Amino acid sequence: MKTRVEKAPIIDALAAEWRAIDHLVSGLSDADWSAESGLPGWTVGDVVAHIVGTENMLDGKEPDAGRDVAGLDHVKNPIGELNEHWLDHYRTRTRAEVMADYRAMTAKRIADLTAMGDDEWNADAVTPVGPETYGRFMRVRTYDSWVHELDLRDALGLDEPSDPVPAGFALDEMAAVMPYLVGKKAAAPKGTRVAFEFTGLVPTRVHVAVDDRAALVPALDGPADVTLRTTVADYTRLAGGRPRAAQATVYIDGDVALGSAIVDSLHYMI
Repeated sequence: MKTRVEKAPIIDALAAEWRAIDHLVSGLSDADWSAESGLPGWTVGDVVAHIVGTENMLDGKEPDAGRDVAGLDHVKNPIGELNEHWLDHYRTRTRAEVMADYRAMTAKRIADLTAMGDDEWNADAVTPVGPETYGRFMRVRTYDSWVHELDLRDALGLDEPSDPVPAGFALDEMAAVMPYLVGKKAAAPKGTRVAFEFTGLVPTRVHVAVDDRAALVPALDGPADVTLRTTVADYTRLAGGRPRAAQATVYIDGDVALGSAIVDSLHYMI
Protein backbone atom coordinates (compact mmCIF):
# COMPACT_ATOMS: atom_id res chain seq x y z
CA MET A 1 0.00 0.00 0.00
CA LYS A 2 1.50 3.32 -1.08
CA THR A 3 2.18 6.05 1.46
CA ARG A 4 0.24 9.29 1.41
CA VAL A 5 1.93 12.16 3.21
CA GLU A 6 0.50 15.59 3.93
CA LYS A 7 1.80 18.04 1.38
CA ALA A 8 2.34 21.36 3.20
CA PRO A 9 4.42 20.05 6.15
CA ILE A 10 6.80 18.21 3.82
CA ILE A 11 7.30 21.25 1.60
CA ASP A 12 7.87 23.46 4.65
CA ALA A 13 10.38 20.98 6.08
CA LEU A 14 12.20 20.67 2.76
CA ALA A 15 12.42 24.45 2.40
CA ALA A 16 13.69 24.78 5.98
CA GLU A 17 16.31 22.09 5.41
CA TRP A 18 17.61 23.70 2.24
CA ARG A 19 17.81 27.07 4.00
CA ALA A 20 19.73 25.46 6.86
CA ILE A 21 22.29 24.01 4.45
CA ASP A 22 22.61 27.35 2.64
CA HIS A 23 23.21 29.13 5.95
CA LEU A 24 25.71 26.50 7.04
CA VAL A 25 27.92 26.51 3.96
CA SER A 26 27.68 30.22 3.12
CA GLY A 27 29.89 31.10 6.06
CA LEU A 28 32.60 28.54 5.29
CA SER A 29 36.12 29.40 4.27
CA ASP A 30 37.31 28.22 0.87
CA ALA A 31 39.47 25.67 2.67
CA ASP A 32 36.44 24.23 4.46
CA TRP A 33 34.46 24.20 1.19
CA SER A 34 37.21 22.10 -0.38
CA ALA A 35 37.73 19.85 2.65
CA GLU A 36 37.00 16.12 2.53
CA SER A 37 33.41 15.38 3.50
CA GLY A 38 33.99 11.86 4.79
CA LEU A 39 31.97 10.46 1.88
CA PRO A 40 34.29 8.64 -0.55
CA GLY A 41 35.68 10.99 -3.16
CA TRP A 42 33.46 13.92 -2.17
CA THR A 43 34.42 17.30 -0.75
CA VAL A 44 32.12 19.49 1.32
CA GLY A 45 31.32 21.45 -1.84
CA ASP A 46 30.52 18.20 -3.65
CA VAL A 47 27.84 17.40 -1.06
CA VAL A 48 26.14 20.71 -1.85
CA ALA A 49 26.51 20.03 -5.58
CA HIS A 50 24.95 16.60 -5.09
CA ILE A 51 21.84 18.14 -3.53
CA VAL A 52 21.35 20.68 -6.30
CA GLY A 53 22.22 18.12 -8.97
CA THR A 54 19.47 15.82 -7.73
CA GLU A 55 16.94 18.65 -7.81
CA ASN A 56 18.08 19.52 -11.33
CA MET A 57 17.43 15.91 -12.29
CA LEU A 58 13.94 16.04 -10.77
CA ASP A 59 13.37 19.24 -12.75
CA GLY A 60 14.07 17.29 -15.94
CA LYS A 61 17.68 18.29 -16.59
CA GLU A 62 20.54 15.91 -17.41
CA PRO A 63 24.29 16.35 -16.94
CA ASP A 64 26.81 15.58 -19.65
CA ALA A 65 27.91 11.95 -19.50
CA GLY A 66 31.57 12.94 -19.26
CA ARG A 67 34.02 10.38 -17.89
CA ASP A 68 33.28 6.74 -17.18
CA VAL A 69 32.49 6.63 -13.45
CA ALA A 70 31.07 3.10 -13.21
CA GLY A 71 34.40 1.71 -12.02
CA LEU A 72 34.70 3.99 -8.99
CA ASP A 73 34.67 1.94 -5.78
CA HIS A 74 31.90 3.97 -4.18
CA VAL A 75 29.59 3.86 -7.22
CA LYS A 76 27.19 0.94 -6.78
CA ASN A 77 24.39 1.55 -9.29
CA PRO A 78 23.16 3.83 -12.12
CA ILE A 79 21.96 6.44 -9.61
CA GLY A 80 25.49 6.57 -8.21
CA GLU A 81 26.81 7.12 -11.73
CA LEU A 82 24.35 9.96 -12.28
CA ASN A 83 25.41 11.53 -8.98
CA GLU A 84 29.04 11.52 -10.11
CA HIS A 85 28.16 13.10 -13.46
CA TRP A 86 26.41 15.95 -11.64
CA LEU A 87 29.48 16.41 -9.42
CA ASP A 88 31.70 16.56 -12.50
CA HIS A 89 29.33 19.17 -13.96
CA TYR A 90 29.64 21.38 -10.87
CA ARG A 91 33.36 20.85 -10.41
CA THR A 92 33.86 23.01 -13.50
CA ARG A 93 31.94 25.84 -11.80
CA THR A 94 33.08 28.28 -9.16
CA ARG A 95 31.79 28.09 -5.62
CA ALA A 96 29.69 31.20 -6.27
CA GLU A 97 28.15 29.57 -9.34
CA VAL A 98 27.34 26.39 -7.42
CA MET A 99 25.59 28.37 -4.70
CA ALA A 100 23.73 30.52 -7.23
CA ASP A 101 22.41 27.34 -8.86
CA TYR A 102 21.60 25.88 -5.45
CA ARG A 103 19.49 28.89 -4.48
CA ALA A 104 17.77 29.21 -7.84
CA MET A 105 16.95 25.52 -8.16
CA THR A 106 15.78 24.95 -4.60
CA ALA A 107 13.55 28.04 -4.85
CA LYS A 108 12.11 26.76 -8.13
CA ARG A 109 11.49 23.31 -6.71
CA ILE A 110 9.66 24.71 -3.68
CA ALA A 111 7.52 26.89 -5.94
CA ASP A 112 6.74 23.97 -8.25
CA LEU A 113 5.87 21.66 -5.35
CA THR A 114 3.66 24.31 -3.78
CA ALA A 115 1.77 24.74 -7.06
CA MET A 116 1.29 20.98 -7.44
CA GLY A 117 -2.25 19.70 -7.04
CA ASP A 118 -3.18 16.93 -4.63
CA ASP A 119 -3.74 14.41 -7.42
CA GLU A 120 -0.23 14.97 -8.74
CA TRP A 121 1.26 14.95 -5.23
CA ASN A 122 -0.39 11.60 -4.49
CA ALA A 123 0.25 10.12 -7.94
CA ASP A 124 2.35 7.00 -8.46
CA ALA A 125 6.05 7.69 -8.87
CA VAL A 126 9.33 5.84 -9.33
CA THR A 127 11.31 6.58 -6.15
CA PRO A 128 14.50 5.43 -4.42
CA VAL A 129 12.32 3.29 -2.13
CA GLY A 130 10.39 1.65 -4.98
CA PRO A 131 6.97 2.47 -6.47
CA GLU A 132 5.45 5.09 -4.19
CA THR A 133 3.58 8.39 -4.22
CA TYR A 134 5.35 11.54 -5.33
CA GLY A 135 4.69 12.97 -1.87
CA ARG A 136 6.57 10.07 -0.29
CA PHE A 137 9.41 10.80 -2.71
CA MET A 138 9.56 14.35 -1.34
CA ARG A 139 9.74 12.98 2.18
CA VAL A 140 12.71 10.95 0.97
CA ARG A 141 14.23 14.16 -0.39
CA THR A 142 13.79 15.82 3.02
CA TYR A 143 15.46 12.83 4.63
CA ASP A 144 18.34 12.78 2.13
CA SER A 145 18.97 16.51 2.54
CA TRP A 146 18.90 16.23 6.33
CA VAL A 147 21.38 13.35 6.23
CA HIS A 148 23.71 15.48 4.13
CA GLU A 149 23.44 18.39 6.56
CA LEU A 150 24.62 15.96 9.22
CA ASP A 151 27.44 14.84 6.90
CA LEU A 152 28.54 18.44 6.45
CA ARG A 153 28.46 19.19 10.16
CA ASP A 154 30.36 16.03 11.03
CA ALA A 155 33.00 16.75 8.40
CA LEU A 156 33.51 20.26 9.74
CA GLY A 157 33.41 19.35 13.43
CA LEU A 158 30.24 21.35 14.04
CA ASP A 159 27.23 20.74 16.26
CA GLU A 160 24.48 18.44 14.99
CA PRO A 161 21.41 19.82 13.15
CA SER A 162 19.04 21.68 15.46
CA ASP A 163 15.68 21.79 13.63
CA PRO A 164 13.48 18.91 14.83
CA VAL A 165 11.00 19.17 11.94
CA PRO A 166 13.17 17.90 9.04
CA ALA A 167 14.84 15.51 11.47
CA GLY A 168 11.42 14.08 12.32
CA PHE A 169 10.64 13.38 8.67
CA ALA A 170 14.11 11.84 8.28
CA LEU A 171 13.28 9.55 11.19
CA ASP A 172 9.93 8.65 9.58
CA GLU A 173 11.83 7.46 6.51
CA MET A 174 14.31 5.45 8.55
CA ALA A 175 11.50 3.95 10.64
CA ALA A 176 9.90 2.58 7.46
CA VAL A 177 12.96 0.33 7.04
CA MET A 178 13.15 -0.87 10.64
CA PRO A 179 10.95 -3.98 10.15
CA TYR A 180 13.31 -5.17 7.40
CA LEU A 181 16.35 -4.54 9.59
CA VAL A 182 14.85 -6.33 12.60
CA GLY A 183 13.04 -9.18 10.89
CA LYS A 184 15.24 -9.88 7.88
CA LYS A 185 18.78 -8.63 8.54
CA ALA A 186 18.89 -9.31 12.29
CA ALA A 187 16.68 -12.42 11.92
CA ALA A 188 14.65 -11.68 15.04
CA PRO A 189 12.40 -14.70 15.73
CA LYS A 190 8.62 -14.69 15.53
CA GLY A 191 7.08 -13.18 18.64
CA THR A 192 9.89 -10.66 19.13
CA ARG A 193 8.96 -7.13 20.25
CA VAL A 194 11.47 -4.31 19.73
CA ALA A 195 11.36 -0.67 20.85
CA PHE A 196 13.59 2.05 19.40
CA GLU A 197 13.71 4.96 21.82
CA PHE A 198 15.04 8.22 20.41
CA THR A 199 16.28 10.93 22.74
CA GLY A 200 17.43 14.48 22.09
CA LEU A 201 16.31 16.36 18.98
CA VAL A 202 13.41 14.00 18.11
CA PRO A 203 12.22 12.33 21.33
CA THR A 204 9.97 9.48 20.27
CA ARG A 205 9.51 5.71 20.31
CA VAL A 206 9.21 3.42 17.31
CA HIS A 207 7.89 -0.12 17.80
CA VAL A 208 8.49 -3.22 15.68
CA ALA A 209 6.55 -6.46 16.21
CA VAL A 210 7.70 -9.67 14.53
CA ASP A 211 4.79 -12.01 13.84
CA ASP A 212 4.33 -13.70 10.48
CA ARG A 213 6.45 -10.81 9.30
CA ALA A 214 8.01 -7.80 11.00
CA ALA A 215 5.94 -4.62 11.00
CA LEU A 216 5.76 -1.19 12.57
CA VAL A 217 3.04 -0.99 15.23
CA PRO A 218 1.68 1.99 17.16
CA ALA A 219 2.37 0.28 20.48
CA LEU A 220 3.60 -3.09 21.71
CA ASP A 221 1.17 -5.65 23.13
CA GLY A 222 3.52 -6.39 26.00
CA PRO A 223 7.00 -5.58 27.29
CA ALA A 224 9.72 -5.10 24.67
CA ASP A 225 12.20 -7.96 24.40
CA VAL A 226 14.83 -5.34 23.67
CA THR A 227 14.90 -1.55 23.72
CA LEU A 228 17.52 0.35 21.76
CA ARG A 229 18.09 3.91 22.98
CA THR A 230 19.95 6.43 20.81
CA THR A 231 19.64 9.79 19.02
CA VAL A 232 18.39 10.34 15.48
CA ALA A 233 21.86 11.58 14.52
CA ASP A 234 23.67 8.49 15.82
CA TYR A 235 21.06 6.19 14.28
CA THR A 236 21.58 7.98 10.95
CA ARG A 237 25.34 7.55 11.18
CA LEU A 238 24.92 3.83 11.78
CA ALA A 239 22.29 3.40 9.06
CA GLY A 240 24.47 5.21 6.55
CA GLY A 241 27.81 3.69 7.56
CA ARG A 242 29.10 7.21 8.08
CA PRO A 243 32.64 7.98 9.29
CA ARG A 244 31.42 8.69 12.83
CA ALA A 245 29.36 5.48 13.03
CA ALA A 246 32.08 3.86 15.14
CA GLN A 247 31.54 6.57 17.79
CA ALA A 248 27.74 6.29 17.76
CA THR A 249 26.14 5.37 21.09
CA VAL A 250 23.28 2.87 21.41
CA TYR A 251 22.13 1.70 24.83
CA ILE A 252 20.59 -1.79 24.89
CA ASP A 253 18.03 -2.82 27.51
CA GLY A 254 16.74 -6.39 27.61
CA ASP A 255 18.04 -9.06 25.25
CA VAL A 256 21.59 -7.84 24.69
CA ALA A 257 22.42 -10.48 22.06
CA LEU A 258 19.38 -9.57 19.97
CA GLY A 259 19.99 -5.87 20.49
CA SER A 260 23.59 -6.23 19.35
CA ALA A 261 22.46 -8.15 16.26
CA ILE A 262 20.04 -5.35 15.39
CA VAL A 263 22.71 -2.68 15.86
CA ASP A 264 25.05 -4.67 13.63
CA SER A 265 22.26 -4.78 11.00
CA LEU A 266 21.45 -1.07 10.92
CA HIS A 267 23.67 -0.16 7.97
CA TYR A 268 21.45 -0.23 4.89
CA MET A 269 22.07 3.05 3.02
CA ILE A 270 24.32 2.88 -0.03
